[in-house]
Amino acid sequence: MTDTAIRQDLDADGVLLLTIDCPGLSMNVINEALTRDLIAAVERIRTDAAVKGAVITSGKPSGFVAGADLKGMNFSGGGAGAPSGKSKMAQLFEGVFTLNKLLRDLETCGKPVAAAVNGLALGGGLEIVLATHYRVIADNPKITLGLPEVLVGLFPGAGGTQRLPRLIGVQPALMFLLQGKNMSPQEALGLGVAQAVVPADQVVETAKAWVKANPQGGVQPWDQKSFKFPGGVGHMNPNFAQTFMGGVAMAHKQSYGNMNQVKAIMSAVYEGAQLPMDTAIRLESKYFAKVVADPQAGNMIRSLFVSKQAAEKGARRPANVPAMKTKKVGMLGAGLMGAGIAMVSAQAGIEVVLLDRDQAAADKGKQYTADRLAKKRTSPEKTAEILGRIHATTDYNDLKGCDLIIEAVFETREIKADVTKATEAVVGADTIFGSNTSTLPITGLAEAWSKPENFIGIHFFSPVEKMPLVEIIVGKKTGPEAIAKALDYVAQIRKTPIVVNDSRGFYTSRCFGTFVQEGLALLQQGVKPALIENVARHMGMPVGPLAVNDEVGLDLSYKVGQQTKKDLGDAYKPGPGEAVIEKMMQLGRHGRKNAKGFYAYPEDGSPKHLWPELSAHFPVAATQPTPAEVKERLLYRQLVETARCFAEGVLETPEDGDLGAIFGWGFAPFTGGPFSHMDTVGLETVVQTLDRLAQAHGERFAPPQMLRDMAARGESFYGNAAKKKAA
Repeated sequence: MTDTAIRQDLDADGVLLLTIDCPGLSMNVINEALTRDLIAAVERIRTDAAVKGAVITSGKPSGFVAGADLKGMNFSGGGAGAPSGKSKMAQLFEGVFTLNKLLRDLETCGKPVAAAVNGLALGGGLEIVLATHYRVIADNPKITLGLPEVLVGLFPGAGGTQRLPRLIGVQPALMFLLQGKNMSPQEALGLGVAQAVVPADQVVETAKAWVKANPQGGVQPWDQKSFKFPGGVGHMNPNFAQTFMGGVAMAHKQSYGNMNQVKAIMSAVYEGAQLPMDTAIRLESKYFAKVVADPQAGNMIRSLFVSKQAAEKGARRPANVPAMKTKKVGMLGAGLMGAGIAMVSAQAGIEVVLLDRDQAAADKGKQYTADRLAKKRTSPEKTAEILGRIHATTDYNDLKGCDLIIEAVFETREIKADVTKATEAVVGADTIFGSNTSTLPITGLAEAWSKPENFIGIHFFSPVEKMPLVEIIVGKKTGPEAIAKALDYVAQIRKTPIVVNDSRGFYTSRCFGTFVQEGLALLQQGVKPALIENVARHMGMPVGPLAVNDEVGLDLSYKVGQQTKKDLGDAYKPGPGEAVIEKMMQLGRHGRKNAKGFYAYPEDGSPKHLWPELSAHFPVAATQPTPAEVKERLLYRQLVETARCFAEGVLETPEDGDLGAIFGWGFAPFTGGPFSHMDTVGLETVVQTLDRLAQAHGERFAPPQMLRDMAARGESFYGNAAKKKAA
């Protein structure tokens, strides 16, 4: 197999066609081979008199270029040719500047270069496109173009923060850079990112025709003396100044200053827009080097990209189990969760039997899909097709032929056992049965199914159609076929799975609960509710513990607590803040569902606000903790519980732990997840902090012995995982 990543074909008119086709990969990515071949191609364009211009396209049907190979990225230095004696940051800068300089060489090669984009172009792929002089996009609504690096802890570091603002103006460029938004071919044309949108079979010829017709077209607008920045730039320009005044505030509102890449994007655009291009790209690379030098970027890339992709490709799927595609799923329970699961299943092409105790409830569950599709403005034809896959019923006999059952009825062991037995009577015990329970141990629930090896937990998050994670829970007797079936189903509905072992609350509910409980404990101890909520948001959680408790339902928290108390008997220990939930139940405040919780929900539809009478029931202490102290308690209560899950074998890999935390309960994504965060802080520091908190606030902060031992040996979670994989 050749390692050539770019084929070169010179036609009779002198137009060099560069076809990117990375060997051995399903999709083109910017890796060492592509960079090497692009350097050679640019040199040929520049020096070969027979070459009058060039067109860059893709040889893969999967897309143009999907961006940099994040799995293979190495920013540790300037490569084999890096001069010795340079500082690590200087070598790092040279490493990250390589592609930036290459694309600058491409656009200043002196000859016209066009891009013939016949598939998605993301990240570095779009940066290659932006460095050409003319851009033709295939007329296909499925093609997306964008710079999504901000979503994984990076930012466009190959000229993206400089060329996009010069093409479309600072304000619209920041919308794409800071949000990682994609654009369609038509949007790209309207913005001026593309100069032509044509049928797919005409993309290359259109690009070639432009090259032949514009022999002097090899100069970018920003390299011409007459260039004027769209919208204007400079600190004296009112539009420019207002954009950054508002932009900084909006960026801080979204990230609370926690994300390095957001601050770097703002700085690179603000400063770079006022500099010549050659200086601007060097500035961009300096900011990029600073971002990747911080552990935050590596942690985010590992969790949000590498681990996520590996999970979605079946990293935890049992080996040697044949593919087990789901054709027909039986959904027991048509409430909020059941209706959501039915919807995503039907959208994935799976037939669904949506069963509830009465027809009105079943029909309401099906209507959920109709309502959501209407909000998305789905075409009538597509809506009818999806709804046609959902059969709402009360008859268990309709479950015949289902090859997967998912249960999402009330969180009561007796009710779940009843529907489980009724289902087995129809479909037989050889069918895989999955429970969507969020708290009850799978091993116990499996007792109602005569073949517990076919019983598994398939835990979704609400709202199902929006939340990306599915937690697969393996009971003590769950077999490999059930695991494979569950993971194959999750792949079909395009969700991200983690696999955990059985435990009360499993991993996500158990650890997420500690965040909520610590918030309640703080409230009970007299900490101001606004301080609790604001600190939680500033530390990177999507909402505060009181607000999220309202969303989940205080009555549900109470019911789960009562079931746990019943199950554990004398072994039950009241959790911190439990009295708060009991008090709120006495007051008839169940959360958002009855518009009365820790927050008040005005009838006129105005924004919710903390219930003014909270202080009457939970008096505010005269002395308040500092925000740092509140943050430490909210954060470390989660960290110690995730460590306990690992120590107890509920979690088997730190990757599952980090993915589950970020995508399951919204643990601060900029940390890369709790295990990445603990490794970055250092386990010795984590243990010392937990010991101090345990002494001050109780045993719930006490670190497990495993964590103490790892800290004493100078180990880390990911370091141990790497050794285990290498063994």
